[in-house]
Parts: sequence; C-alpha cells; structure tokens
Amino acid sequence: MPAPSDRFPDRYGRDVLSAGPPTHHRRRPAAREVPAQRDLVVEEASTGFTGAITRVEKIAGELVVELDDGRGKRRTFPLGPGFMIDGKPVLLTRPAPRAQAPVRKRSASGSVYVEGARARTARASRIWVEGTHDAELVQKVWGHDLRLEGIVVEQLEGADNLVERVQDFAPSAGRRLGILVDHLVPGSKESRIAAEVMKLPGARGNVTVLGHPYVDVWQAVRPARVGLTAWPHIPKGTDIKVGSLAALGWPHADKADVGIGWQRILSTVRSYADVEPSLSGRIEELIDFVTVDPS
Repeated sequence: MPAPSDRFPDRYGRDVLSAGPPTHHRRRPAAREVPAQRDLVVEEASTGFTGAITRVEKIAGELVVELDDGRGKRRTFPLGPGFMIDGKPVLLTRPAPRAQAPVRKRSASGSVYVEGARARTARASRIWVEGTHDAELVQKVWGHDLRLEGIVVEQLEGADNLVERVQDFAPSAGRRLGILVDHLVPGSKESRIAAEVMKLPGARGNVTVLGHPYVDVWQAVRPARVGLTAWPHIPKGTDIKVGSLAALGWPHADKADVGIGWQRILSTVRSYADVEPSLSGRIEELIDFVTVDPS
C-alpha cells in the first residue's frame, strides 16, 4: 500500500522547518549603481517620496541626496541603496565632478593671452601717439596685442608737425597709418590739423586720425584709480599735469615730480577696464585699421 504521503501529496509544499530553501523562493534583483546626477528623478523606496535630485552634499559627515517633488517639497536621504528608478532598485553613488572648462588667460586689453608667442616681425604700418605718456599707457594695456600683430607705436612729441610727418611717411595700401591725438573735439586745433592730414595724397583709405576728448591722456585713466570722483578742472594757462598733481596733493614742483606722478598714475592701471572707453575704443579701432592686410 502506498505511503500516506504518496496518496495525499502535501498541498503546501515542503516542511518549512526542513533543511534547504523552498524551491519556489526567488532572489530579489540586484540594485544597479547610478550616479546621483542633478535632475535625475528617483523614488525613495521606504517612504515612496519621489522627486528630482537637486544636490548631493555632506551633512554631519554623511553624504545625503536632496529630492524635490516638483511641488515645492524637498527631503534629504542618505546617499546609497534604497532608491528606485522605474520600479527597479538602484544604489545612488556620488556623481563624478564636472569637468571644468579651462580658464583662458586674458591680456590687459581683454584679448586671449597667447603663452610663449614670439613677437611678429614689425609691419610697415604704424600707430602714432602724441607723447611719451600716451605711448606708455598704450603699451601697458595693449602691448601684448601689438607684439602679436607686429605693430610699432611711435610718439610725435605733439601734433603741430603732423602734416609734414604724414607726408614724409608716404602712406599706401601696405603702409597704413593710425594716429591718436589728444583733445580731438570740434573746433580744436587738433581737429583742424586732422582735417588737413586727410586731404593729403594717399591719405584716403590709408590714414585714420582718431582721438579722445581729454586735454591730456592722464584724464583718460578712470579717476577712481587715484581716489578721485572726477579729474579736476584746470584753469586755462595752468599746465594740466601740474594742476592735476596739485589737486591730488602730490609733489608738482618740477619736471621730475611730473614724471614720478605719472608713473604713480600708470601703476594703478591694470587693464582696459581702468581706462575710459573714449580712449580704449579708439585704440582698438587703430589696431584694427593698421592690421588690415592689403588685398
């Protein structure tokens, strides 16, 4: 006769106390690792809270992830296991740091600084400025650009002989001339000289005369760089450099004092941002003008 167990099979399966796991047991799926990137939507399994990741940070020595449910409610949970994406378990890991874009070094003029670049062979074209202080300011701010472009800056020692100097230079398509003059305003001596220059043979298209409204290039430096709200008005007949130094309370007795005073002013200029746009814009125009290659 068959044994009772054979005649009446155990409808509930094997004895739960017997050795070995039940044959119907299924293993839970392993959680996959997922970086906790910003805006990734996850569900916290134990609470059912679902939201987009806003940040990962360390609080009391523990990494936590913050979720935003889209309705203004935010909660933080320990970073690691216990999360779901599309109903499947995930283990949130610390996101890889974002690659930082390389910082491009800038020259004083704001252009990209070219490391190790050799100066270009000087072009035939030139930039002329009125005096030593003009040349020093231009070189300090735009020197890197000028070296790369092969542009020589020369000083005129005043604009009175500008017409003769331009005639001697003999400008042409491959020999352009950009000229910066002080106090280029309607009715000034400088504006009359500039008009005469542009009437010279070969000047049209090959010479440009630009200027700033200041009597002296000192005033093109932003007054805040030397502790002023505005450069002082200097009465006609008083040397503007001497008058400016006196207003600043700096020594101004002789030419040596003027030179030292200018160097103090120049030392405050770090970039084009310390120069008035009415000057910096003109310098940029002159550089563009003289670097046009003849077609």
